[in-house]
Parts: sequence; C-alpha cells; structure tokens
Amino acid sequence: MADHLTAKILKEHLLSGRLEPGEEIAIRIDQTLTQDATGTMAYLQFEGMGVPRIRTELSVSYIDHNTLQAGFENADDHRYLQTAAARFGAYFSRPGNGICHQVHLERFGVPGKTLLGSDSHTPTGGGLGMLAIGAGGLDVAVAMAGGPFHLNVPKVLRVELTGTLPPWVGAKDIILELLRRLTVRGGVGRIIEYGGPGTAQLTVPQRATIANMGAELGATGSLFPSDGETRRFLASQGREQSFRELLPDPDASYDDKIILDLGRLEPLAACPHSPDAVKTIREIGPLQVDQIAIGSCTNSSFQDLLLTARILEGRLVHPRVSLVIAPGSRQVLLMLAQCGALGKLIAAGARILEPACGPCIGMGQAPPSGAISLRTFNRNFQGRCGTTDASVYLTGPAAAAVSALRGRLTDPREEGAFPTLPPAAVIIDDGMIIPPPAEGGGIEIIRGPNIRPLPLNDSLPEQLSLKVLLKAGDHITTDQIMPAGAKILPLRSNIPAISEYVFAPLDRSFARRAREAGTGLVVGGINYGQGSSREHAALAPMYLGIKAVLAKSFARIHHTNLVNFGIIPLLFESPADYERLQRDDILLLEKVPEQLEQGRVNLTNRTRGYRFAAVHRLSQRQLRIIRAGGLLNLMRAEKGQ
Repeated sequence: MADHLTAKILKEHLLSGRLEPGEEIAIRIDQTLTQDATGTMAYLQFEGMGVPRIRTELSVSYIDHNTLQAGFENADDHRYLQTAAARFGAYFSRPGNGICHQVHLERFGVPGKTLLGSDSHTPTGGGLGMLAIGAGGLDVAVAMAGGPFHLNVPKVLRVELTGTLPPWVGAKDIILELLRRLTVRGGVGRIIEYGGPGTAQLTVPQRATIANMGAELGATGSLFPSDGETRRFLASQGREQSFRELLPDPDASYDDKIILDLGRLEPLAACPHSPDAVKTIREIGPLQVDQIAIGSCTNSSFQDLLLTARILEGRLVHPRVSLVIAPGSRQVLLMLAQCGALGKLIAAGARILEPACGPCIGMGQAPPSGAISLRTFNRNFQGRCGTTDASVYLTGPAAAAVSALRGRLTDPREEGAFPTLPPAAVIIDDGMIIPPPAEGGGIEIIRGPNIRPLPLNDSLPEQLSLKVLLKAGDHITTDQIMPAGAKILPLRSNIPAISEYVFAPLDRSFARRAREAGTGLVVGGINYGQGSSREHAALAPMYLGIKAVLAKSFARIHHTNLVNFGIIPLLFESPADYERLQRDDILLLEKVPEQLEQGRVNLTNRTRGYRFAAVHRLSQRQLRIIRAGGLLNLMRAEKGQ
C-alpha cells in the first residue's frame, strides 16, 4: 500500500493500536527536548518515576526561555536542570547557546526520527523530516523514562506547493497564507505534509519556519520530505551521516489536499490578536510602528538575519522605532559576527539580544503602552508581549527590516531590487552543549528554595459538587490560563506561588475564589487551551481544586494535559447549554466514574434547577488516568508505590 510520510514514520515507531484515523495509538519516541520554562517540572516528574537513567536515544535539556536573571529563581532552576541532566543522562544546552528548536535543528535533528518536546513549537523539526510533536512535560518525562507516547491517529493534509516565490516573499508568508485559509483550528487532528515542485526551492530553515507555525493551526505536526536540500543542510552542519531520504510514495493518498501557488503570494501580516487574522500588508496600510522585534524560533536563522542586515546596511533605524534582534542560536550569532553582518546591524541602531526566546514569551522588551509592535514571531495573543493594550502584528523579516527604516508597516517590495545574500561557512562549535557523563548516579542534584515538591491530585470521587468559577469565551489561550512573562515564569517550579496567577488576565480574583470554593469547574468555548504546551495551565488549576473543564472543544495538547493531572475535560452535548450556564452556578455530578465509563455525563444545575448532558472523548487509558487522579498517580499505583 502506498504511504505518505506520516504513515511511514508511524509504522516504524508503532507500539500498539491501529493506524486508523481517530484511533488511539502508542508510538516509540527516539528523542526528547525540554526547555527551562517547562523542563524543571518535567525533570521533577521524571525523578518521581524512580527511573535511574534516561532511556531515549537522545534527550536534550535547553535553557532558552528564562534567561533573564532578575532574581535567584531562574539561575537556581538552571543549576537544577544542569545537575539533573548530568545525573539522568541528557545533553545540556547552556544559557546563551540558543533557542531549543533552532539548536535542535542544527545539531541533533534526524530525518525519520520521532521527537517529543515540552514546547508547542517542537514541530519545527518537521522541516528536517522528523515527526516532531509538542506535548506537556509529563508526557515528555514518560518518554524519557522509556514509555510510549499516546496520540489519536491524525488525518493527513497534503499542501501541494507549486510555482516560485516572488522576490520579497518568504516562508513566513506561506504559513500566514495557510493560517488565513484554515484558521487556528484548521490543523486540529491533522498532520500537515508539504510537497510538490515548490518545496525544492525552500531551504531547511525556511521549511522549519513553516513547520514551526503549524502549531498555530492547531496541527499535531508538520512534515517536509527529507531530500537533497535536507542533505545539504546536514552536510553544512557536519552531520551528513544523519541524512536519510524520506519521500512519500508517488501514489500516496491523503485525507485532504490544498494547492498553494507560491507565485501568487505577496507579503502578509497577522493582525492583533490572533495568528490567523491575516491580511496583505497593502490592505493593512502604512501603520505607524513603535517597536520591531526580529527573531524567535520562527525567524531567527542565519539567512533571516543576514537578509535583515543587508536591508539595514548603511542606514539608520527610524528615530521612533526600537528595533531588537535575537539570533536563534550561538551558531547564528557567531556567523553574523564572522561575515560582518552583526556590525552592520549594530551600526544601523539595532539592539542585539542574546540567543533566547526573550520577547516572544514576554521575557523583556515589552512595548510601550498602547504601542504597535511588529514582530517576526509566531504568536500575537493579547498581553503575551507583556503590555496588555499593545497591538502586535506578525510578519516576515524582510517586512520587519524595511518597516524599521521607515517607521511604518511597509510592503518590502517598495525597496526595489531584492538584495543578494552571499553564502557563508557554517561555524560548528558545540562548546556550550554539555554531554552527559557515562555514569551519573553519584551526581548531586542541586535544588534552590524556589523548587517546591510536585503536587498530586486526589483520586476521582463518586460525586462532585462544583461551582462554576469562570465562564470564558472562545479560543482561550494557555497564556490566559497561566500567563508567562518576566514576573510569573520564574515561579514555574513553585506551583503554590504560580497558582496565584491562574486566569489573572481574565479575572484577577480567580485564585482567591477557587481557594474559597475548595473545588470548582471552568466553562470554556471553542478551542479551549490553544497555544503553548505549558502544563502549568492544567497543573496550577488542579492545585486550586479545579476538577473539570466544560467546553465546546479543546486544543489537543491542553486536553491531554488536563487528563494527565486528573481534570475531566467535558464537552457540551448541546451548545445551547453553554449559554444557560452562569458564573457561581453549582453543578452536581453523581456516579461520576460510572457515567464517564458510559461516555455521557448528566449534570444538575442546582442553582437554576435544570439538568443537561455532557460527553467526552476519553480513551479507556485516559479514563484510568482520570480515575486515579492523574498519570503520576496511576503509574505509582501500577508499580505498587
């Protein structure tokens, strides 16, 4: 039978289940990555499993999110992660070495392998032909312990790329066009495979940009073929031995197909406050811009920043604009310095940040009040930048660089001829990556005072009486459930402290009211929990007593995270019931385990005197997790701990 790329990799890694759309399967994970905003909790969970050594082919602990050391918390967590990596057998990428997705693409990614990462943009690796999937930290910890990763078999959408990219149009415009067509829900339950004659003209960094923002479509992953361009990239990194040709069979069939003519694209931008609010830059018009940020795991490759330098060369950033640039990796920064591009960026007035996530997660560089910030990042959710009333637009590096010179959002085609980009030798220096010792059993794990014990849930009771603590709308993001930023992210290893900020962007009183209620429920609309993979958006609500979330639909990773921490994800059987519920209503669920087993739950609104039904999409495995009060509880029970 003819297979697409997804089927080929899944078949090679299948441990249990049937490869039928919607069926739950278990697959073997070859590689994992964690970053410091999620990795501290993942390693605490790994410790709790009692496994002496990591059992994947390769695991890497990256420091890239919380590099701003305004207090002791981040530095302490970095030290914990470094000692834990040495103890358990993971590579450790030191602060300043770069963003996990960029560095992993350069130094570790292997076509045809599976990669599970505790970051929603892990699918970046799909640009290299990897089946790379974002997940919560607990799922990654299970994989590091040698356990399988469970997922529902996704449908596969083929994106056929034809034509040739015009000058000034880039990879960012390709994925923005798909977001315009499909919306932030268009990839839910899907893997997106790219092919067609237009694929050959895209470099691996360009492919990675597209695969990275598949996360904004809600896709499980994105896959490009591993071809001659892949071989060239790996050879440039001194890793040609990792190359493997991986192409779909010519007559492979797909669940759906989109044809995208690259020659018809023009420079695009996503408007506030969603990555799918896409318009052409010509449509948006010449908006005055206050801040521009170029970088993030989406557009911080050497090619992106070399293009930026060529545009800015010999000119000065507009006096109204603050321009910051964050290279994606130390390798990129060294190459910019070697070829002279770094000096040109500095001479033009750009502020150079360290290779890290930085402004993308609100870790510094918050724009002024009411400002317009133009960013080459992947998300523009309201408040994510650190300034609630700022308006963030997303675009590619060419438009960002031209706009920095003119002080207004500008179609880069106004610049005239597209600049030539000379090739540069790749600098290979892994000095900031610490390999694990052969034996780590004697290494002491150092914990700072901000690292608190991991909280656990109670097993599922027979009856639940839950107050509706919050009624939220559609497309609630994990940034709204558990915000990031320079003030809150340092508390990621301290659940009692970080739980004080649960739903703070929506309702600052939520944490207090949840504590007073003891147990509660959250109501949401469509696509509840979109965005980041951060499991704190489930773990901290669990700590506050949230027992269930009742929504119209869920984002994939967050749905799994809720289950992993024993929170029941329920779906309205009738959308009309969403309208009837109000905050502070008391809902009664009786014979909960029995009703969950049947797939349908009857709830009584004791406040308003009516009954309604909810359903769920939980597998038998997930039901066992819910009954145990979470995945760690279940694992301990099965081991007799």
